[in-house]
Amino acid sequence: MGNMMRVTPGNGVKDETLDGSLRDSDDDVLVVLQDYPSAEISEPSYRMGEKLRLLAREGYWLRVRSVGTGKENCIPSSHVARVYHGWLFEGVGRQKAEELLLLPGNRVGSFLVRESSTERGMYSLSVKHMIIKHYRIFRLDNSWYYISPRLTFQCLEDMINHYSDSADGLCCILTSPCLSCNEPPDPSSQPPPVVMRRNFDWKKVDRKQLVSTGNCDDNMVSYGVRNSIAAYLSLSGHVSTAQQQERKKKSKSVYVLPESTNANSDYGNDF
Repeated sequence: MGNMMRVTPGNGVKDETLDGSLRDSDDDVLVVLQDYPSAEISEPSYRMGEKLRLLAREGYWLRVRSVGTGKENCIPSSHVARVYHGWLFEGVGRQKAEELLLLPGNRVGSFLVRESSTERGMYSLSVKHMIIKHYRIFRLDNSWYYISPRLTFQCLEDMINHYSDSADGLCCILTSPCLSCNEPPDPSSQPPPVVMRRNFDWKKVDRKQLVSTGNCDDNMVSYGVRNSIAAYLSLSGHVSTAQQQERKKKSKSVYVLPESTNANSDYGNDF
């Protein structure tokens, strides 16, 4: 996380990066600093704290797409801030950092790192606790960083990783970047929906289907349910002799012990 430099990506968007490294399109993330347009003018297209993907820069205007809704539109560059690594907010002051951390979805330990508005290359760490706490991040001549002089870090990432494992003098450990809980969930990580048969009527089920152990595809009752019912009836003595014989025949077809020439063999040695 050394000096800032300006590069020009292939899409014509001027991108300010840190550490002298180039950021790909996945890092063209913005956060809305205030509703746009304001509620006095019309219904806001983008709300404060909403995350956007930068598509193109058109002078003072930015063409963006909402990460949450997918809505595309233009927004003034003064209404957004660039976000790197999910937690490094560019162009955010102390007051605006507090407003963002107090938005719904942020929890205790939510944090962001912001660049000093008065001194280039200096940063501050803002953390949500009982109140919003701010910590000045100092930079040594060798470009290492520290909050407490007894513990220095080669880069900001190392500092964030350390305080995410241990508070080590801070008000609490760092739990999640600011506004990260507002991101839409990944559909691929969600469990498949469960389809319920709400129109199922037990009164219309034939009793023979409940006690049948056959694997019939047209049966309204699943094999697992039928097998459980049959087992219960068998234990309670409500099953006829014919049904018991059918169950015994069914169970024998599941697994048959191999014939052995030694009738006194010890089965314990086979498993």
